[in-house]
Order: sequence, then C-alpha cells, then structure tokens
Amino acid sequence: MNTADTRNRPRRGTDERSGARAAGRKPTTTIIVTSLLAIVAIYFLVPIYWVVVNATKNTEDLFGTSGFWFGNTFQFLDNMHAVLTANDGIFSRWAVNSLIYSGIGSVAATYFAVAGGYALAKYRFPGRRFVYALVLGGVLVPGTATALPLFFLFSNLGLTNTYWSVLIPSMASPFGLFLASIYANAALPDEMLESGRIDGLGELGVFHRIALPQLTPAIVTIVLFQFVGIWNNYFLPLVMLADEKLYPITLGLDNWRAQTDRLPEFYQLTVGGALLSVIPLAILILVLQRFWRGGLTEGAVKG
Repeated sequence: MNTADTRNRPRRGTDERSGARAAGRKPTTTIIVTSLLAIVAIYFLVPIYWVVVNATKNTEDLFGTSGFWFGNTFQFLDNMHAVLTANDGIFSRWAVNSLIYSGIGSVAATYFAVAGGYALAKYRFPGRRFVYALVLGGVLVPGTATALPLFFLFSNLGLTNTYWSVLIPSMASPFGLFLASIYANAALPDEMLESGRIDGLGELGVFHRIALPQLTPAIVTIVLFQFVGIWNNYFLPLVMLADEKLYPITLGLDNWRAQTDRLPEFYQLTVGGALLSVIPLAILILVLQRFWRGGLTEGAVKG
C-alpha cells in the first residue's frame, strides 16, 4: 500500500503542476484567440452588413444617408423585384450562367485535380518531379496572366463568346492538384491501396472505391475554392464573352454599374444584385462544411 502511494504521489504532483500551468495559460490564450477571431469576423461581415443595409434603400437614401444605417424608406422587396425584372429578367440568366460555370467547372476541376494529385502521390514514374514542378509553377501564375493567351487560343479554335470559353479554363486547378497530392500522400497508406488490389480491384476501382472516400476533406476544400473562384471570376469572362446573355453575375453587375453615371437608379440594381449573388456561396458553405468537419474528424480518429 505504501509503495503504491509513494509511486502515485509524484505522478499526482506532476499532473497538478501541469494542470496549473495549463490553467495559467488558458485565460490569456483564450482572450487573444477570441479577440483575433472577432476582428477577422468583423472584417468579413462588415461588407455583407453594408450590402444588406443598402439593399433596403431607394436611390435618394443611398446618397443621402449613412451607408451603415437604414434610410428613410424600407423597400427591400421592391428592390429585389426590380433586380429580378430589370432588362427582361436578365439577372436570372446571369445567375444561371454563373451556376453553370461554377458548378460544372468546380466539379470537373476537383475530379481532375484529385485524380492527378493521387497519381503524383502514389505512383512512381519518369518525369514525376518535373510534373510536380510544373504544378507548383501553375499555382504561382495568376489567372489574369493567362487570360489573354487563352483568348488568342480560343479565338483560333472559334470558341470565344461561348460557354466553353469560360468552362474549359475553369476545369484546371493547379492549387487543387497540389493540395490533393499533399493530402493523398498523408492520408492514404500504401497498405490500404494494396489490400484493394489484392481483393481484385483495378486501379480505377482502387481510386474510386478506396481513395476518394478518404480524400473527402481535400475534395470539399477544392470544390469550395474552385466554386468561389469561378463565381467571382471577372477578367476571364470579360475577355472571352461579348454576348450579354452569356455573362456571369460578376460581369453583369459591372455592366449595370457602368450605367450609373447616366441612370442613378442602377445603383439600386447593382447593390441588390450584389446581395443576391452572395446567397449561393453562403448556401454552398453551409451545406459542405459538415462533410468537411466530418472528414477531418474521421481522419483524426484513424490517425
């Protein structure tokens, strides 16, 4: 009994000291982290608040009152109706175009990126390092730098001013491929893949039935980044498209904004359209975040 007590006493003392040190750090750390998160949250939420508030105003209140408080009249529903009916309902057409570009582009880009990243992480082949270097180079090149070369290429192919001129470039994601390769290398043990091959799966079967479920956090991350990037893309559609009916929301709203000098009521349409354009992104993040967190938790438990 005494031996056991002697053996346990230092351990309790050590635990108590560790707990005291942890308790001493916790309040300060919590305050700092909470303050930083609050500042970041305010930074991102203030523009959304501004858009929501100003989407309730008429043209006079937009210029005659503070942008951070409501005006003398509240006409939110009237403004939304005006946005959806202006120019024979062209905003709805822009929204559908944005969904086509972002939806198809993000899904295709994610599949190609995950497949390529999986291959780079799990296969050894001549030129692998060179391909990896090209991917890193693609990550560093901004999209605006490739817009004009892509325009000349698609112009020679006769594809400018079509859906394909925006869709095809959107299906490439060097960042997604890089992220997928890093995550596949860390989350997919070679033994797991080999067990699938032993069970009779081909390489495509191993990829689709074993690798893809384990790569859920990476897939969701790439989809979010790619969807948001395509949805907010402005310069590529500006270069490629001339028909207003093919415009995405970003280009359409800029077209409305350009008319505000001679038609001030287009300020209301631009602000209201900006508010509506945020809704699909918010819905996407809310829907996908549980898959993201669930995949991360599953990976942590397995590790």
